[in-house]
Amino acid sequence: MDEMAKAFERSGDWLAQLDEDWAWLVGEVGPCRIELHPTREPFEALVRAVAYQQLHGRAAEAIVGRLLALFPGQAFPEAQQLLALEEEQLRACGFSLRKAQSLRAIARGRLEGLVPCGSEARAMDDAELVERLTRLPGVGRWTVEMLLIFSLGRLDILPVDDFGVREGYRRLKRLERQPTPAALATLGRPWSPQRSAAAWYLWRVPAR
Repeated sequence: MDEMAKAFERSGDWLAQLDEDWAWLVGEVGPCRIELHPTREPFEALVRAVAYQQLHGRAAEAIVGRLLALFPGQAFPEAQQLLALEEEQLRACGFSLRKAQSLRAIARGRLEGLVPCGSEARAMDDAELVERLTRLPGVGRWTVEMLLIFSLGRLDILPVDDFGVREGYRRLKRLERQPTPAALATLGRPWSPQRSAAAWYLWRVPAR
């Protein structure tokens, strides 16, 4: 196991010390075994994150699968290949018109240097990457946060706009309503510097 994965796995012990609810959650779920993709280029990570926007995981995986089927023998298309596709081809994969336009913008951004390569992204801090990549149409903070967590392995990212994270907190604390994104940002400050793992656990809150 590499150091990045080990750092996430150790985070559960730290979160369990926050309060009884967190101790229960960590005990139920076990160590944080987040699925990281450290060799995935930011371009690919952003394309995949756009596919997952506001969709169930299985539906998004099917859409990505249809996109990859257009490029047999390749692990993932290059930016110029994606940009060469017509919007109708992207729509046929299952992308909405807005998402198809976002993918083309991401591809242009990679070719023009706005979307960094992996080594450049690893040298940038979180805020810099968010500010830079959210200039792309259809790429909001959540999309960049998925890149930060799952590709770059950043430990202290809390995607407060994520429905599943807010719902997980509601269930963990047995609340009637989800906290707003702003409220969760405040509530989550004590979880720093392990907020990425906190989100991972909140996605997995079991029934009590």
